[in-house]
Amino acid sequence: MAQKQLKELPSISKVLLECSNYKHLNSRYLSFIIKNELVVFRKLAMKGKLLLDRAGIVNEILLIIDQLSKPSMKSIINGTGIVLHTGLGRAPMDKKIAKSIVDRVSGYTNLEFDLISGKRGDRQDHIRGLLSSLTGAESGMAVNNNAAAVLLALNELSEGKEVIVSRGQQVEIGGTFRIPDVIEKSGCLIKEVGSTNRSHFKDYEEAINKNTGLILWVHTSNYLVKGFTKEVPLSELVQLGKKKRIPVMADLGCGEIFDLSSKGIPKSIMIQDIVKTGAGVITFSGDKLLGGPQAGLIVGKKKLVSRLKNNPIARAVRCDKWTISFLNEALRSFVDDGPTKDNLTNMLLTTSRKSLKKKGEKILSLLTKKKIGDLAISLVNSEVEVGSGSLPLEKLDSMALEFKPKNISTTKLSLKFRTATIPTVGYINGNKFYIDLKTIIPGQEENLAGVIIDL
Repeated sequence: MAQKQLKELPSISKVLLECSNYKHLNSRYLSFIIKNELVVFRKLAMKGKLLLDRAGIVNEILLIIDQLSKPSMKSIINGTGIVLHTGLGRAPMDKKIAKSIVDRVSGYTNLEFDLISGKRGDRQDHIRGLLSSLTGAESGMAVNNNAAAVLLALNELSEGKEVIVSRGQQVEIGGTFRIPDVIEKSGCLIKEVGSTNRSHFKDYEEAINKNTGLILWVHTSNYLVKGFTKEVPLSELVQLGKKKRIPVMADLGCGEIFDLSSKGIPKSIMIQDIVKTGAGVITFSGDKLLGGPQAGLIVGKKKLVSRLKNNPIARAVRCDKWTISFLNEALRSFVDDGPTKDNLTNMLLTTSRKSLKKKGEKILSLLTKKKIGDLAISLVNSEVEVGSGSLPLEKLDSMALEFKPKNISTTKLSLKFRTATIPTVGYINGNKFYIDLKTIIPGQEENLAGVIIDL
């Protein structure tokens, strides 16, 4: 049986002859796809489980080529309600802003060129002033993500020396990357103090020795330990650092530039408050509550930030022109009374349940009564998380479209949404499927209704 099925397998060259519609693709890429697919069919044939003849195999491979001939990154509808969804790209950006940046940056641009002097400039100049003024810090800079910012700062300030950090702050930041691992890779030695739930001032004080390079304070932004707990305030660690002439670094992971509690967003740690403690270096993400692109932002004492800027690692983790441009726009969106509507992330986060109800009613008005009945769609109250480790214990009020179809399982319905012309990602809870409206970008209402109609 296996030998007979193996004879049905076409050669790579045979399949290539059928690829006349894909001449725009690199021939080596075509051969790569075909070879990989034939490996799958060969394994099936070896087990006697190949159900297709040669023509069927060729057609199946051509379908795969057709899929892979198109860009893999697609615009989707986020129906999870999680605004800062890591898997879906975290902070969304306003289309008008993106188009403006494309118009200004797609060609040549003054990334590192001073137009007045005609000499080489500094890419950090595009964000340094904004970053420093908004946070109250002496200086600032950006690298390509917060993990890189932490790695850079640790390496510059404490390479070959001990970094004192509480056991209760050795967080895992996602993807199994952990603070102890980052400390080790930065060329530093970790000096753990305290216990998981309690750390005292004397723990830090007694840990200091001639080989101490840095005191690290980490904000546990993606979890919270409750009960019999104690941690040393950052301000006290800063005073200890001054007394012992040891720099103190604060890794926020996620930080806020503006208090949005009046608009329904629970207050987190304000970056300005951390700067006021006198910490030498502070790091946080650009693609979380700031609403910008993936970036690691570093603010603090001018002398220390300058040292980081001149470290060779800074070159390895620097931002390109696109990141700098989007970051500049995100920072400029914060005016005296908070982020403007151009900051799409903050606009979505602060949209009220009342407004979301109107959005849901608009979507339902575009559907037929039969469609609503067949899928048993209703508009319900919901609560959502911010996402990406931001405000992990807080929920935001929202509204969602609830689906309770009788003729299709929620698993299959979810797949239909994800494989629609405009991929739409929702979530299943119990035996119901939901599309949360918190993350439906203004202008996507008709698109979402179209997806539902086409199911």
